[in-house]
Amino acid sequence: MARWQPDARGRLEAAALELFRERGFEETTVADIATRAGLDKRTFYRLFGDKREALFSGSGRLEEILVKAVAETDAAPFEAVVAAFRRVAEDLFADRLELVRMRHSIIASSPELQERELRKTGALAAAVTVALRANGLDESTAILATESGATVFRVAYARWIAPDSDATLADLIDEVATELRTVTSAPRER
Repeated sequence: MARWQPDARGRLEAAALELFRERGFEETTVADIATRAGLDKRTFYRLFGDKREALFSGSGRLEEILVKAVAETDAAPFEAVVAAFRRVAEDLFADRLELVRMRHSIIASSPELQERELRKTGALAAAVTVALRANGLDESTAILATESGATVFRVAYARWIAPDSDATLADLIDEVATELRTVTSAPRER
């Protein structure tokens, strides 16, 4: 395979995912990934800081969509965050369930990757909070809306990647948001 074929980044990401699934994250080297993609290590390092980034490279796009969606709405804070996660579900995750399940199983198999996932998730939440603050919200309201919306997304995502799931992620986000609204507004039974 010639080095100048298009989409080096995409080829490296696909090669990394395949190799992580086949061999495991720890057993796969950057050289293995580059070779599988038909490229050299220099090209890999020009595009990614390390092999973990080949698995997490989409977080920049995810953050961009979330922040833009929050900035463009005048909905109530929680509703704005839920709508932003719904847009992510529709723009980035639709028709990618099997790929997402594979990525999730790779991350679940490595404490290092789990830690990286938590840090990336925290950075996304911080970016959403900043976007809400830029819309004029006080810090507490922005944090509560972000964390509540992120919780909705995490629960919906877990349901979506479950082996027996057949709903869309966007529909599950709506379902879980409704559940949270019910939990937080229902009168307490005595």
